[in-house]
Amino acid sequence: MCPQANGFPGSSSCPENAQALSPEPLQEEWAVEWWMPRHEQKLVEEGRETAELLFLGDSITHGWEREGEEIAEDYFSGYSVYNLGFSGDRTENVLWRLDQGEADGINPQLAVLLIGTNNTGHRQDNPECTAEGIKRILDELNERLPDTQVLLLEIFPRGEYPDDELRSINNEVNQLIRAFEERENVTLADFSDIFLMDDDMLNLDVMPDTLHPNEQGYKFWAEAMLPYIRDLMSR
Repeated sequence: MCPQANGFPGSSSCPENAQALSPEPLQEEWAVEWWMPRHEQKLVEEGRETAELLFLGDSITHGWEREGEEIAEDYFSGYSVYNLGFSGDRTENVLWRLDQGEADGINPQLAVLLIGTNNTGHRQDNPECTAEGIKRILDELNERLPDTQVLLLEIFPRGEYPDDELRSINNEVNQLIRAFEERENVTLADFSDIFLMDDDMLNLDVMPDTLHPNEQGYKFWAEAMLPYIRDLMSR
């Protein structure tokens, strides 16, 4: 891991041996058959070296290749895209993938990072540990891709109701990571409103399983994110 960057908030109270901070591959039984092959394929994916726009995260980011595929083609076709979203990933899995070369030999103009909801959903991690894991991913990106702008996304809302336990944990993580925008080359964006009703109930028309956007949800996300992409990639 690279050292703490200048301007970053001080260390959290998360223990150094926390799982969220310890790089490791995803070893869930349901992912064994495809997770490591996907990692190996991404290392040799055609066009990765010339990619301009990097997506990094979990299943919600992975979904740009599935539910959001046509939306991505409509909104991001002007850019060479390298998608490093892996279903099920938590912060430690992204750290492992970066350590194992997924960001080597590339120089994108912009990286879009969305991670953390599986730390909450799978283990109900201490929000400080999830935030610290995100911080370390930003450290890795800064070290490996020093010329790349980073668009850090607050974790999307989940659960149908405003007081959903997991949504509340994600909200605590989001409060913590807002400090990371102080960092050079990092821009923070909160797109939660596109998934919520006026009463903060989740809009099931765009997130029917209360966690993943459907095609309409990806359209709303793309529309909200595209101005950020255009701005940051013009710098």
